[in-house]
Amino acid sequence: MAPAEPPGPLRVEVALAAEPRRVDCVALQLPLGSTVADAVQASGLLPRHGLAGLDGLALAVWGRAVSAGSALRDRDRVEMLRPLQVDPKESRRLRYRSQAERRAGRRR
Repeated sequence: MAPAEPPGPLRVEVALAAEPRRVDCVALQLPLGSTVADAVQASGLLPRHGLAGLDGLALAVWGRAVSAGSALRDRDRVEMLRPLQVDPKESRRLRYRSQAERRAGRRR
């Protein structure tokens, strides 16, 4: 049996949706034991978008909320999420109501 090769660097992707429908992603290679905060810092996305820090942004890995100190695994995707502007349930209600009004207007 061949000896196991030492694990290489972590390959991660960091994504920031700074504006609606626009996502900026950066692929990185980080040393083993890196955290979410390390990935965010190494990405350079915050200064690129004029953000001073993580104030108001939530952190997630593959859509699951995490803290900045969470350890990363190979091929993780770190996501920096903006706060919601509208409650999704309320948005759905408004959309349904406007669609119903349009349908009722066509039948007249």
